[in-house]
Amino acid sequence: MRGSNQSFLWGYPRTFILLGVSNRPWLEFPLFVVLLVSYILTMLGNIAIIVVSRIDAQLQSPMYIFLGHLSFLDLCFTTTTIPQMLVNMGSSRKTISYGGCTVQYGMFHWLGCTECILLAAMALDRYVAICEPLRYAVIMHRSLCQQLVAMAWVSGFGNSLVQVVLTVQLPFCGEQVINNFFCELPAIIKLSCTDTTVNDTTLAVLVALFVVVPLAVILLSYGFIARAVLRMHSSKGRHKAFGTCSSHLVVVSLFYLPAIYMYLQPPSSYSQEQGKFISLFYSIITPTLNPFIYTLRNKDVKGALKRLPERVWRICK
Repeated sequence: MRGSNQSFLWGYPRTFILLGVSNRPWLEFPLFVVLLVSYILTMLGNIAIIVVSRIDAQLQSPMYIFLGHLSFLDLCFTTTTIPQMLVNMGSSRKTISYGGCTVQYGMFHWLGCTECILLAAMALDRYVAICEPLRYAVIMHRSLCQQLVAMAWVSGFGNSLVQVVLTVQLPFCGEQVINNFFCELPAIIKLSCTDTTVNDTTLAVLVALFVVVPLAVILLSYGFIARAVLRMHSSKGRHKAFGTCSSHLVVVSLFYLPAIYMYLQPPSSYSQEQGKFISLFYSIITPTLNPFIYTLRNKDVKGALKRLPERVWRICK
């Protein structure tokens, strides 16, 4: 294979072509503007939440520790994909190097699996806060929160490492055109010119483990929460409990529903045309909306953001 094609180097393609919306050139400029604005909003919103969750004394409970890590994950998510997309949309060459593509889908998979575990940990935190309020401080102590966060990051990295090791061994033949905005694992595996049964099966099993199990934990937690809320005699108590959980449920829905469609379907039915817009949604729109969802539904976060300029001014002085 070496030397038989200018696009290959030592048995691997030099570059991948990312089609994006090049078959609809009239969409490129408006999509470029949307991506740029989304990226700026994502950076500003998530950085603000990270800062206030670290420096505001009223946001030191486990819920806000998890929220700070979720915001950091969203920053990494968008930074992994959007800059490359903006460069490609502003250029006639819509390519990414083989190494850059490998890093991109590896990071994307790592961050996605980590977020699955983190969202489950946040659901457990809400369960303990509402169903075991008197023992909340004892159960959800800082050490446990740090262990749950560490488990999310390490397990996500392990899953990603397995996928990358299996994928880099796949041979690719001919021109490597990816009908997507960035390098994503199902699209990369589909390009290989060999039998990918091992890759497809491993991806399905590990993704099911990281999607179905955390989602089951989330649904079970909210089942107990719903039962506890319905037993409350105070309407004010029910409203407060609903307010603390609704933001998390919206974020879970925005993240899990597209991920289930992308990864938990038979490889034969995978549509790159549909998949690229769905992957764009959960990798761009969801991280952009997350800080606003939590801010609009959470009085503590809104109060902390209002106090932020004053705190920054004191630190600068």
